[in-house]
Amino acid sequence: MPIEDVLLDLKHKIEKNLPAGVTITDVEFEGPQLVLYTEEPRKFADDGNIIRNLAKELRTRIAMRPDPRVLATPEDSISIIEEVVPKESVISSYYFDPDSGEVIIEAEKPGLVIGKHGATLREITKQIGWIPKVVRTPPIKSRTVKNVREFMRTNLKERKEILKSVGRKIHKECTSKDQWVRVTSLGGCKEVGRSCFLLSTPESRILIDCGVNVGSDENMTPYLYVPEVFPLNQIDAVIVTHAHLDHQGLVPLLFKYGYEGPVYCTPPTRDLMVLLQLDYIDVAAKEGKKIPYESGMVAKTLKHTIPLDYEEVTDIAPDIKLTFHNAGHILGSAISHFHIGDGLHNVVFTGDYKYEKTRLFDPAVNKFPRVETVISEATYGNSNAFQPSLKDAERHLQMVVKNTVERGGICIIPAFAVGRSQEVMIVLEESIRKGLIPEVPVYLDGMIWEATAIHATHPEYLNNDLRKLIFQKGQNPFLSECFKPVDSHDMRQKIIQNPHPCVIISTSGMMNGGPVMDYFKAFAEDPRNSLVFVGYQADGTIGRRIQKGWKEIPMAGKGGSTEILKLNMEVQVVDGFSGHSDRRQLMDYIKRMQPRPERVFTEHGDEKACVDLASSVYKKLKIETRALTNLETVRLL
Repeated sequence: MPIEDVLLDLKHKIEKNLPAGVTITDVEFEGPQLVLYTEEPRKFADDGNIIRNLAKELRTRIAMRPDPRVLATPEDSISIIEEVVPKESVISSYYFDPDSGEVIIEAEKPGLVIGKHGATLREITKQIGWIPKVVRTPPIKSRTVKNVREFMRTNLKERKEILKSVGRKIHKECTSKDQWVRVTSLGGCKEVGRSCFLLSTPESRILIDCGVNVGSDENMTPYLYVPEVFPLNQIDAVIVTHAHLDHQGLVPLLFKYGYEGPVYCTPPTRDLMVLLQLDYIDVAAKEGKKIPYESGMVAKTLKHTIPLDYEEVTDIAPDIKLTFHNAGHILGSAISHFHIGDGLHNVVFTGDYKYEKTRLFDPAVNKFPRVETVISEATYGNSNAFQPSLKDAERHLQMVVKNTVERGGICIIPAFAVGRSQEVMIVLEESIRKGLIPEVPVYLDGMIWEATAIHATHPEYLNNDLRKLIFQKGQNPFLSECFKPVDSHDMRQKIIQNPHPCVIISTSGMMNGGPVMDYFKAFAEDPRNSLVFVGYQADGTIGRRIQKGWKEIPMAGKGGSTEILKLNMEVQVVDGFSGHSDRRQLMDYIKRMQPRPERVFTEHGDEKACVDLASSVYKKLKIETRALTNLETVRLL
């Protein structure tokens, strides 16, 4: 059936189900949702069940767009909104878009603008006709969040056309009589880096992740040239499980070489993705490396990105529904559940996950309506890959910091900007507040403060304890006065030239560059100081050499010479802060999964880890398993 006939049929069905006196003028697809156009937005707002009942009846997401002729002026609308919404919400800005009939309201407390079960939003529409959309005012100013929001506002018209095109492809009629499901591994199998998979059916091709192997120049990119995916315009959708570069660093490259479809991820992943992609090409340029894409491709990726919240069932292809679930790895990380056909097959791609409650996140979700196939990470899949408990890790960190500061030293913590930095920040803030360690400044250098600002913008993606602390008690640990962002080279030099007891958390996490090296060069020879590793150190990095016990570190000197830096500072490795599940948690995640999967494939780990985990799942849980290899295609059905 032609798409125009599909829309006409839907319009007739909707009109039959509308209450008496409520009318629509048109219907159109915008991305995964069906949009209803009406001259009576106030009637829809008066009965909040109209849209809900239609969505249930048609089994699709539905939005409403008012006719511009029935909208109040922006000036009158602002006055009315400020009468309806409690002043405690602290509204900071408005943006009115006549094309969509939406008013974007930015507020410090979005919940007060929304109201109980959306009552305040409906009241706003009843009085002004506009459809309110609420976003949080970042409690910490974020250049990334500001730029992303401005970009999305200034490109609303073009995005609307993109979404219309995407929506019509999603909702086209299935034509094939064949029924099969296949997975092709394009990267990240029996290795860590360049994660990329293709999920295909007779109707659809879905790319899951498209990462870069930042530690290798030879095997840097996924196998995107194989006939299963090339030309790239035959891909229907791209799914990004989380913002780490090894999972999304090459998504803009897809657009550079012909992809024009949607990118699905969570809202925090979208913001972090922009931050890390721009930093990736900036660092590559500074190091004289070939840049895989330009900033314009990052912008194009953002223009095609459709953010989805957890637990939001969404049509992404004629025969595939996607639902994101919390993965517990980093902010916005998602386990992706694919429901294929009308109950034909269900696939879970875990991405990277943590099956344990951490300071930041709740444990990864492992309960689904249905699941036949699981594709699981195996980073710590080796039989002896166990980590200390988080409590032990926290006590170890507290002890090292306390001892260092009390002897007048400086504690340097190399850390990745996203994830471990914020985890360590939460521990240090509580430790200082409770008097477990002396009250000293905690300096944050590199991208850490910007990444932290994005965390503060999306508190609904943090764990229950942090949400209660922020929403109910009004205490945001990220806003603690102990944290001092290093926002300039001059400030960094001032810290170096005037050493005093403090903690410095700085990128890069493996000491292969970044501002942490300035601090290391300045403070390495003083035995009062300490260097604390809280994350993985890859072979070939300075961090790895120090972990192995090197006491003389070759460093790049002036004029291309090599200088030897004597390492006298204390070196400590604090395990337990990893965002990955250890061996025990990997096994428990699969063992406790509901319902029990029929088969499990392993990836994202070295060959021994992937094979070891697959073997153990088969032997102990009696589930069919396999360690995937790059470039193989497996038929699931």
